[in-house]
Amino acid sequence: MTSQDELKRQAAEHAVAEIRDGMVVGLGTGSTAKLAVDAIGRRVREEGIRILGIPTSERTAAQAAGLGIPLTDFGAHDSIDLTIDGADAVERGTLALIKGLGGALLREKIVASSSRQMTVIVDESKLRGPLGSFCPVPVEVTRFGWQATRRKLAGLCRMAVLRMAAGGETFVTDGGNHIVDCDFGPIADAAAVERSLKSIAGVVETGLFVAIATKVIVASSGGIEVLNRTS
Repeated sequence: MTSQDELKRQAAEHAVAEIRDGMVVGLGTGSTAKLAVDAIGRRVREEGIRILGIPTSERTAAQAAGLGIPLTDFGAHDSIDLTIDGADAVERGTLALIKGLGGALLREKIVASSSRQMTVIVDESKLRGPLGSFCPVPVEVTRFGWQATRRKLAGLCRMAVLRMAAGGETFVTDGGNHIVDCDFGPIADAAAVERSLKSIAGVVETGLFVAIATKVIVASSGGIEVLNRTS
């Protein structure tokens, strides 16, 4: 495990310690969230804690099932007690996030928005600059007319690129959509950018998570820092 992976593991373990018996837990997607799901699986197996998970992607669902974590859905539950997920970038103070580099932003936002609490786990690299300064904003778009949607997105940002999969084909989300990665550079007002993006026909959801995260657990070489939303 690399030093960065170890920091992610520390943040994940800290967050998972907050889970209590009987909770409905949102299970995130991505390399850091995977460590959290592993830790939840250990608590289920070793402590016998009883929880139900709602996964944010098909791969997280498969991981959770393999670890013996019971799964449920929104047909059985109106809300989620706690969601634990990672982020690609975090803005201090507001705790606005960029998510979706892993391709699961739509389900991640549905789950997070339905949660009483969203705890985000990251290593310190995710706070190294203003939001948008070191990673693009993923935007999920319908497959029909994606070219027109991409052109309109390009009018709002410096560059809008259709995401490709590792094999060279166009990336397709679990929901059957495409993703356009939008480079805005440093973002001064994430809420305003999100409103502009969602006004475009063909945009399904954006990777800007504004006023959703309630807590961010940051692991660094100096230890664990807990950030709470201030506005």
